Amino acid sequence: MAQLGYEPNFQASNLASQNSRTIGIILPVSEKEVYENPFYLEAIRGISQLCNKRQYINTVITGESEEEILQVIKTMARSGQVDGFIVLYSRQNDPIADFLYNEGFLYVLVGKAYTHANQTIYIDNDNLLAAQEATEYLYQMGHRKIGYIGSDTSMIFSADRKSGYQTALLNHGILPRADYCAEVITASEKDSAPLRCLLSLPDRPTAVVVSDDILAATLERVCLEMGLSIPEDLSIVSFNNSLFARLASPQLTSVDINSFQLGAEAATQMINHIEDPGLPATKILVPHHMVERDSCCPPKN
Repeated sequence: MAQLGYEPNFQASNLASQNSRTIGIILPVSEKEVYENPFYLEAIRGISQLCNKRQYINTVITGESEEEILQVIKTMARSGQVDGFIVLYSRQNDPIADFLYNEGFLYVLVGKAYTHANQTIYIDNDNLLAAQEATEYLYQMGHRKIGYIGSDTSMIFSADRKSGYQTALLNHGILPRADYCAEVITASEKDSAPLRCLLSLPDRPTAVVVSDDILAATLERVCLEMGLSIPEDLSIVSFNNSLFARLASPQLTSVDINSFQLGAEAATQMINHIEDPGLPATKILVPHHMVERDSCCPPKN
């Protein structure tokens, strides 16, 4: 099929539903981890429920490389199969977002736009403020040695949460320490070395802000292996308020970023712009709130 240049005629195969409209949902490049993250599932649920109400179809696009995803996008766009794309992430120097912008395709980002912000429709949380509040929560509990564990900082949400953490410390005259910050790309056994390094410091943190519940669950496992007790030896505040936060032991205090609403708002803006192309690029902030559980307590000393 590739050698002959074959491309399926999606329009012909969908003659029975000519009045339907389709939205492509683009997930980040991943071999496996992205499919295990409840954030994406909740966002897709929000998109799907809104699309059902407005009688739109949605289809998920992902792959193991940027080239694979771009090829799918090009095929769908050329065949007229899709009216617009919702990108469920925002990354620095992302060739997929750049392609959509340069080709003039309608797309909505879930996350803050890294480039072309004034021309990009995006739905986001105030991640700076959320991380600042999470850090302030630990400070008011008595913690002064507060660390930060984040995912890949090329992801805009993670970079913003780290900045919010640093801002909160600076507001109290505490200089952020580089050795108190760890970056973990995937929450797997082989990538737990940065966590062990952080927890092995002679004056290790007494509390940490973690950018994702999955990372926080991994941190709990590493603490157990190292003989550290949560929250007595280490308090944890994480993000997403997902199933991982509720299943962890102890259950995690977590910032709920309203993943479902992020997806529903993205679908709403997409459909509004499909039906009224003259609308200006919209920017929407979805509110967050903290859910307190058992993973935090005042420091021992």
